[in-house]
Amino acid sequence: MSDDLLTAKIAHGFAQLDADGDGRLTEADHVLMGESVARSLGHKEGSPAETRIVAAYTAVWRDLHLPQLPAGEQALGRAEFLAGTAALADDPVAARAVLGQLAETFLEVADTDGSGTVEPAEFFTFQRGHFPALTREQADTAFAHLDRDGDGHLSAGEFIAAIIEYWTSRDPAAPGNWWTGRDFSRPAA
Repeated sequence: MSDDLLTAKIAHGFAQLDADGDGRLTEADHVLMGESVARSLGHKEGSPAETRIVAAYTAVWRDLHLPQLPAGEQALGRAEFLAGTAALADDPVAARAVLGQLAETFLEVADTDGSGTVEPAEFFTFQRGHFPALTREQADTAFAHLDRDGDGHLSAGEFIAAIIEYWTSRDPAAPGNWWTGRDFSRPAA
């Protein structure tokens, strides 16, 4: 299985998470991501829904990323992010704990109708907040890969598995590789 594939996915993810493009992941990036996702989901600036989403994203920073930094550091560089995230691929228990928590947070945000599942439209609008260039066609193709049982929605288990698999799988055929709407089984265009 390919470390190149895993590195490509993690690097792509970092580039999207680094919302201000400064090469470092910070709390400010998480605020910007939360605001972007809130807009994509149709929430107004300053609305209670936006506040809730931004709080969820800053909690990801505070609870998942910040504890990994040396005392006093307030930013996670690209190289550190890639190395730390890649290490999760070799530790399934840690991956489930760290990425599972992230996935559960994202599920609460993406499941806008509170059904406990994520429908194709919810997936598209949620993901579009992270990946502004994502088209509906790309999102629908990704959704089809992530919907492992083909029932037309992502269960909590499918949603969480997709995120964990995206950040940890070296298998080119893994459905979770499609999390960002990109086919990682082929070289980037």
